[in-house]
Amino acid sequence: MASDITDLGTSPDDVQFRFRDDEVADHAQVTVDAFLEQSNAAAVRIEPGDDARSLIPHLDRLRLVEVNFPVFGDGRGYSSARILREAGYTGELRAVGEVLIDQLLFMRRCGFDAFAPDKKLNEQDAQAAFARWPHDYQHAADNARPIPAIRHGAA
Repeated sequence: MASDITDLGTSPDDVQFRFRDDEVADHAQVTVDAFLEQSNAAAVRIEPGDDARSLIPHLDRLRLVEVNFPVFGDGRGYSSARILREAGYTGELRAVGEVLIDQLLFMRRCGFDAFAPDKKLNEQDAQAAFARWPHDYQHAADNARPIPAIRHGAA
């Protein structure tokens, strides 16, 4: 998941930062419940009360998963992202809503690769946020090698 933090990606519409080279998927128009009842939907929007695990049997047909952060402080979207990435989801994972500068790096670590904040973020602040910590202390969905592994030569 490493990327050049000076290149914040290309962005359609309200997607401000995108760290993918594939074609941009349209916005998710269906809820998790509606997605599970359809066979042709390729994009879904997860709300805070939704269980991301219900999407796991359908990861092969998903191009986009939007995870809504309706208010600051609701961290359930982080769990949804990590669950999907650890289950093998490789499509676009987009954080939407109340996405703040101080959350960007942690959202990236959980597996988000696109960001559509309600309010446009300052790009210099975003670059600084993505680059703030060059090393990590714990494993995450981004597969970065944590400090203990670096220090002790473990994988």
